[in-house]
Amino acid sequence: MVFVCYPRCSTCKKAQKWLEENQVDYTFRDIKEDNPTLEELKTWHEKSGLPLKKFFNTSGQLYRSMELSKKLPTMPEEEQFALLASDGLLVKRPLVVTNDKVLVGFKEADWADALK
Repeated sequence: MVFVCYPRCSTCKKAQKWLEENQVDYTFRDIKEDNPTLEELKTWHEKSGLPLKKFFNTSGQLYRSMELSKKLPTMPEEEQFALLASDGLLVKRPLVVTNDKVLVGFKEADWADALK
């Protein structure tokens, strides 16, 4: 299992603490240092079953400064994937990637159901 996060993010810190408290083994990946590739994002999106817009960090400064809330509804999916692959800070985090599922964002109940 890979835990993809931004170490300075408070939600990521909470999620990491939860993983450790629940003795869940994981490999740590810093999203800023090792941004997800276009191929990874496409695979993760498919595994997650979520709409692509859920992969965007809508509370991030970059998202707001690029006015993506206005642009995404009409932006082609390929362009959205390329945008996500261009900068890890555009990607919602934390992410947990297992062989068969992807969790986006930290919701303790969802993580408990999926990882315990």
